[in-house]
Amino acid sequence: MMRETFAWALAMLALAGLAACSTKESQDQNAPLHALLIPADGGTESGTLADYRPIFQAVGKTAGLDFDLKVAQSYGAVVEALCNGTADVAFVGPVTYLQAKERGCAELLAVAVEDGRSEYFAGIFARKDSPIRTLTDLRGRSVAFGDLNSTSSFLFPIAMLIDAGIDPVKDLGPLRLTGSHANSLAALLEARVDAAALSFESYEKAVREGVPGAADVRVVARSEPIPYPPLVMNSKLPEVLKEKLRQAFEGVAKAPGIHPEMIRGYGGKQVDGYDAHFPPERFESAARKMALLSDELKSEILKKSSER
Repeated sequence: MMRETFAWALAMLALAGLAACSTKESQDQNAPLHALLIPADGGTESGTLADYRPIFQAVGKTAGLDFDLKVAQSYGAVVEALCNGTADVAFVGPVTYLQAKERGCAELLAVAVEDGRSEYFAGIFARKDSPIRTLTDLRGRSVAFGDLNSTSSFLFPIAMLIDAGIDPVKDLGPLRLTGSHANSLAALLEARVDAAALSFESYEKAVREGVPGAADVRVVARSEPIPYPPLVMNSKLPEVLKEKLRQAFEGVAKAPGIHPEMIRGYGGKQVDGYDAHFPPERFESAARKMALLSDELKSEILKKSSER
């Protein structure tokens, strides 16, 4: 009798455990996915959220998913969030994606497509009333860059300078790391620096929105095409959910009840759709640029930017 009672108790405990697991799985399925955005554009958290909220709402509507959108304080913070499991999905730059991928924390989810292409450009800009017309004219001049981990407001512009034979530490004047494209453009327009590095998407957005002085800017240099800033997903997500996300983003532009203006990309720009089968090897150009910037060079740039 005692053995039967003990067996019954074990059975009840097992059933309770299964019920608890089942409840947890149900809660996990219904819980919102945490989506984190790099502070790439807009200059404010509300501006960045406004850029990306429409596409996440569209995907949520068609796939029955709920997203909790937040803007990170820095590009590096997004990598850490993916690696510590607090971010499920993220909008990142190519370099941020590669950094998270190298740590085994992120997989490519989808890349925006416009006119059949998934690419954008970095630029270095100066005011039209400035004598700066080429990269060599930047010697001794002050330059604003964005985040140290930004592809188009730091990595590619620095690589462009190196390719032009300009040492960013020894040959440039004061350096400013502003943290975002919008802040770098503001520094240029307010004459706090002689030139600024930012993406063409960020610059064109400022022109579209009528930012005072944005139209009175000269393009000093334009980068080679860069793979469009991707959406990535945490590598530890269940495979079923990963595939659901891929299908949702790839099909959202043609889904019933979804308006074209909801299909947004970097800077809130309307795009044609999303490619969930974009080849990861297309980001090798960004990886090559990353190799040009040693940790020592980054440290020297950081040190120089702190000098006043």
